[in-house]
This record gives sequence, structure tokens and C-alpha cells, in this order.
Amino acid sequence: MAVPAQAETHSLGDDFVEAAERALAAGQPGQVSDAELERVLTAAVRLYAAKSESDKPPAQPITPSAVTPTEVVVMASDLIRAVGLNLWDVSMWFNRKKS
Repeated sequence: MAVPAQAETHSLGDDFVEAAERALAAGQPGQVSDAELERVLTAAVRLYAAKSESDKPPAQPITPSAVTPTEVVVMASDLIRAVGLNLWDVSMWFNRKKS
């Protein structure tokens, strides 16, 4: 018998978060494949951007105490490079006013 969605205690991201935490704790980030990481990050970026542009944007994209500034800059830099932007392009978006 299927369990109703509201009765589930396992959140959508739990499996990925648990796999990532195990890989990091073991000092082996390769335990999560590049393809799976790309798939999850692509979906997360698209969802965050959609929510950010909605009437009720998310409060923040990350838990600041859970990451280092270096980790944030590495990720942001790689995202910028992945889509072929440069810092001038980013500065235009960074300073734009949200409606």
C-alpha cells in the first residue's frame, strides 16, 4: 500500500544530502558522481531562480553557517564560467533591483 505524501517523513533532498555528507566525511567527494551532482545542481539552480522571481522568494539560497566563504566563491565562480558570463555581466545582475 502506498504511503500518502503528507505522511512521509523523508524530504525530497534527504537522499542526496546524506550521500554528499557521507562522501565529505570520508574525504572522498568522488563517491557522488559528477553526473548526479550536475543533475541536482541544475535542478536546484533552476528552482531557486524560479522561486526568486516569484511573489514569495526564498529567504536565502544556503545556510550560511554550513558553508565557508571559499566554498561559496568556488561554486559561484564555476557557475559563472559554466554559462559563459564574466564579472561585468554579473555586476549588472548583482545591482539590479527586484520588483
